[in-house]
Amino acid sequence: MTLLGDVARWFLDPAHYQGSDAVQTRILEHVAVSGLAVFVAVLIALPIGLYLGHTGRFGFIAVNVANIGRAIPSLAAIALAIPIAGTLLGVQNGLGFWPTFLALVPLAIPPILTNAYVALRNVDRDVIEAARGMGVSNAGVLRRIEFPLAMPLILAGLRTASVNVVATATLGALVAFGGLGRYIVDGLALQEFDRLAAGALLVALLAISVEVGFGRFERVAISPGIRLQQGAL
Repeated sequence: MTLLGDVARWFLDPAHYQGSDAVQTRILEHVAVSGLAVFVAVLIALPIGLYLGHTGRFGFIAVNVANIGRAIPSLAAIALAIPIAGTLLGVQNGLGFWPTFLALVPLAIPPILTNAYVALRNVDRDVIEAARGMGVSNAGVLRRIEFPLAMPLILAGLRTASVNVVATATLGALVAFGGLGRYIVDGLALQEFDRLAAGALLVALLAISVEVGFGRFERVAISPGIRLQQGAL
């Protein structure tokens, strides 16, 4: 109960909402690096996944990318990103925003790529052949048939990637980045456990908010007919 009271007092302290270490500043930093990483991952992975799923070629690429992405520890990815950021981007000491960003992008790619591939391969072949029989072009089949029907699974992959990135961005504090992980690392170093617990709680709440937000977005973006069809499968 003492820790809970300390955490509550930490959140109620006005000093924690002022200056460069303010809660709102750390949230914005966390959201910025996470959002940019997911955005870049979508630009890379989604077109590849759609192409592989549409053509049915090189399916092993999607599977292997997913397996490799799951096998690389997040902390190791951040460690590898430090010299890359320092060498390619000219970042002093290779610390801060860029190594965190460079480590998060590969983390987000596997679920987006794999779900896009699997989603298109799961579209009913009879529906596709019927569309082609009616004269729909190859690009039209992808745009008007496959993509809308695959949307639920594609968005599920994007949701998974986003939640994983938000949770993992916490490790950026280990390489001198800000974000909510700063509270956890500093709290542990200074033995201020109220700060540590507050940081962990904020990360959890942000990840839950992303999950809930995607759930609501899916209900808006996916037509009721497709949702009913998915629920019946």
